[in-house]
Amino acid sequence: MPEITIYTTATCPYCRRAKDLLRRKNLEFTEISVDGDPEGRMRMMERADGRMTVPQIFLDDLHIGGCDDLYELDHGGKFDLLLADMERQAT
Repeated sequence: MPEITIYTTATCPYCRRAKDLLRRKNLEFTEISVDGDPEGRMRMMERADGRMTVPQIFLDDLHIGGCDDLYELDHGGKFDLLLADMERQAT
């Protein structure tokens, strides 16, 4: 399974929605809070091609995007296919 990383802030409703979707799918993820952490936010922005809003979601080094991007992938069934494909490639 790819490593899922999500950059968040404590008060972000989109962060909560994205984490809820991941939890509903029983996926483990690493949450990196960028609250009051300008260096952490800069690292996030570097990984996310300059995007500065949260959440920013990654599967290994693949940038998924934000909450809306994640839900769009999931709605079409593409998120599960992407996870399965990444898992197959890792084995």
